[in-house]
Order: sequence, then structure tokens, then C-alpha cells
Amino acid sequence: MTDSPASSASRTPDRIELAAAPVEGGCSSKDTMRAAAEEAGKGEILARYAADYPKGPHDQPQSMCPAFGSLRVGLRMRRTATILSGSACCVYGLTFTSHFYGARRSVGYVPFSSETLVTGKLYEDIRDAVHLMADPALYDTIVVTNLCVPTASGVPIQNLPKQINGVRIIGIDVPGFGIPTHAEAKDVLAGAMLAYARKEASQGPVAAPSQRPDRPTVTLLGEMFPADPVGIGQLLEPLGLAAGPVVPTREWRELYSALDCAVVAAIHPFYTASVREFEAAGRPVVGSAPVGVDGTAAWLDAIGAACGIAQSLVDAAKDRFLPAIRAALDANPIKGRITVSGYEGSELLVARLLIESGADVPYVGTACPKTRWSEPDRAWLEARGVRIQYRASLEQDIAAVEEYRPDLAIGTTPVVQHAKSEAIPALYFTNLISARPLMGPAGAGSLALVINAALANQDRFNRMQTFFDGVGADANAGIWRDTPVDRPEFKKKYAARMVGLNKSEEAVGT
Repeated sequence: MTDSPASSASRTPDRIELAAAPVEGGCSSKDTMRAAAEEAGKGEILARYAADYPKGPHDQPQSMCPAFGSLRVGLRMRRTATILSGSACCVYGLTFTSHFYGARRSVGYVPFSSETLVTGKLYEDIRDAVHLMADPALYDTIVVTNLCVPTASGVPIQNLPKQINGVRIIGIDVPGFGIPTHAEAKDVLAGAMLAYARKEASQGPVAAPSQRPDRPTVTLLGEMFPADPVGIGQLLEPLGLAAGPVVPTREWRELYSALDCAVVAAIHPFYTASVREFEAAGRPVVGSAPVGVDGTAAWLDAIGAACGIAQSLVDAAKDRFLPAIRAALDANPIKGRITVSGYEGSELLVARLLIESGADVPYVGTACPKTRWSEPDRAWLEARGVRIQYRASLEQDIAAVEEYRPDLAIGTTPVVQHAKSEAIPALYFTNLISARPLMGPAGAGSLALVINAALANQDRFNRMQTFFDGVGADANAGIWRDTPVDRPEFKKKYAARMVGLNKSEEAVGT
């Protein structure tokens, strides 16, 4: 017997391949969580999401947690309560939404442990919480949302009672590994509410909306600036039509009015689940929006055709509004090269309006997918040489800024940050572009003020870049008491030490 090893063959140095190791838990483990959700019985729901919100060509755009969108929809509705089921860190972050949008209401939370998650007690806790909150004096609806971990664990949120004490209960799964963007999560909840309301209407009389136009209505699909529905209503008046509710709605009974329309205008083209409910109710859906001269003319033609309006009335409406739109565009020209990117869903519409205002727009990136409702905008833009990137990644949006070197970059926060670091004026799409009217005569000149003010800042950026050249970059980044001095000998000495350390680690176990 001997203490010598059985084999004298040299061993491969021990290595831990961190890049290849699966990460358990958290937003970065989407593949693991998706597989777990399918095994736990959520495969059908995930398949529906995959069909409604296709991800390609990228796995997923860099956006905030998708539940941000569905939570916002619920918080904006009157007499609607929200309960979240998910990891405490996720819920903590998402409650930021309620403060950011000034909802002034609480967000319910059902905590869990490994034991309650595995044994099914979490579902019972959620059910008990819903029963406690279901007060018809306070609420019309309670929305219960499964976040990533409960969805991956198969918590059957859809099995909750559909109604308790006259309060509607809607359970939805909004996992980050199944829904690409927060914009599409808005559609998840809006579609679920429309499905519920459509079933109610099919079973008998429902509560009448607080406002009922005396003309056929056009339901507007997609959140927009508050002045836009008013402008759209003015465009529709000569056709004998009225603007209906905006979906997502602000109260439950508006859902009945939205379903009881002559046609649906898919202003934001990614509301796939909502479109499915409208089509099931027998309502035609029209894409694009009344932006600029060409967009307004084509949109009025499409609405007229869908509603069977005489062409003479449509032409009269165009004769009335198109000259005013053209005059507004001519009075507020925009000169310069502009790249556009964002995750709201209206990026193509903004690009159209910029081009009709005189801007050169070589690139449009949107985190949303390509759908048939955005086809009119895609065709119009590509005919004018615009490169459109659906499901755009941050890297692609930044690459477009580098490639085209625009006079102004419109985009998400990191795109704006990159552009400004390159001394290129930039505007945040969500707060500075979406927060303005886009439709009809009011929208024609609305962008010019903020766009032209930003374009005029180029000289200011150049002076700032010259003044701060080399400050806060590379090894000089940060705040210093004394001026940093480059010491290349230290770098060389440290590099040599690291080489020796790596060699000694390789020798371990050989």
C-alpha cells in the first residue's frame, strides 16, 4: 500500500469559468426562470406572450422592468387597487412608479418565503389579501400581478375568483423573461381588462359611461399627450365621428365605451392583446396616426374607408385641416440632422413629423416590435431613406449616433448621455418629446420650439468640450485634491506582479 497518487499524469490547472456558470435568481437568469415557469404550468401564457411580443432580432431591449408599464396603467385608473407578488427588491423598485407619476395611492404587496412559495401558501396568502381588499365602496377592480419569481414558480394567479363582493379581480403574469418592454406590459393589463369588460357586455347590460357622444366614435389605442385626443376629435368632426376613449382607460366603464366604437385607431401599434379583443368584438383597426400633412391625409382616408364615410366628406375634412397643418410646419421649420430612438412606441410618428418639418432623419430606433399597425409609417419613412431598427438595442442606437454624427440625438437616457459626452446636443424622448402634442394642426409646430432650442446649443457644447477637455476622463476621473500625475512605472510594476500571481495560481494542484 502506498500514499502516492494513483496517476502521475499532470492535472489541468483548476479554473472556474464564471462566464459559463448559470446565474440563479434575479433579472439576469431569465433562461433558467423561463424553463422553470414552463415546467410549472405557465407554458401556455409564455407562448402567448412570445407570439404577441416577438423578441427578435435581439433577445431583449435594454429597458426598465416591464411591470413598470402594467403597474402604471393600474395606478392611473380610478377605483382600482394594485397588488404585487414578487421579490421584495423588485416591489421596492416598482413602487417608485407610484411616486414618480404622483399616483398618491398605495401599492399592495404579498411577501413570500421559500416555504410559502414551494408549498403553495403564497397563493393562499394572495387570495386572502384580495378578499381583505375587495371593498365595493372603495374599488371597482383589483389587479394582482405576478412578477418574475412567482411566475417562474407557477403561482396560479389566474385561478383567483373573478369577482368578490362585486369587485372585479384580474390576475396577470408580467415576468421580465416573458415580456420584452414596459410598453408592451401596458398591453397585457389593457388587454386583460378589455377581455373582462367584453365578457361582461356579452352577458347583459353594463354601466353607462359618464360621457356618451351622440356620434359614432373612434377609440384611440395608446397613451398620448392629453391635447391629442382633443385635436383628433376636431379632425373627426367633419366626418360625423367623435373621438372615443383612450385605451388604457382612466376608469372601468370607459372600457365598455371603447368596445362600443365604429373603429379603433392604433396610434401606438404594439397593443396586440388589445387589438385581439377589439377584433373579437367585430371592430376594425386602423394603423398610423394623423401626424403631418401626409400622415393626416392618409389617416383620414383610412378612417373614412373603415367607417363607410363618403369620400366627399373625407375630402372636405382634408381641405379644411391640411392647409393649416402645412402652414404650421412652414412657420416652424427644423433644419438639421436628427437621430430618433426610444421605447414609447411613437418613435416612427415623431420621425415623420420631424421630416415634414424639414429635418434630415437618417435613423429611427424603437424598442417595440414591427407590427402590421406600423406598416404605413415604416413604408413612408423607408421611402425617404430612413433606416428603421425595431427592437433596437442600446448599442445600435449609440452606433447610429456615431455613424451619422447628428446635429441632435433624441433617445433614451444612456443615448442622450453618450451624445452629450461627444458634444452632440441631445433630448430625452420620454420627457421632452412624448410630453408634447403630435396630432393635427396643434402637433405640427409643437416640436419645433424644443428641437430648435436644442440645435442652437451646439456652440455651447463646443465651448464646454474645449474647456473641460481631458478632465474627468480615464485615470483622471473622480474628484481630486491635487492634480493627478501619471506614474507609468507603477503600472509596469503592478502588471509584473499580476503576471507572477497568475503563474503561482496555475501551479496550485499540478
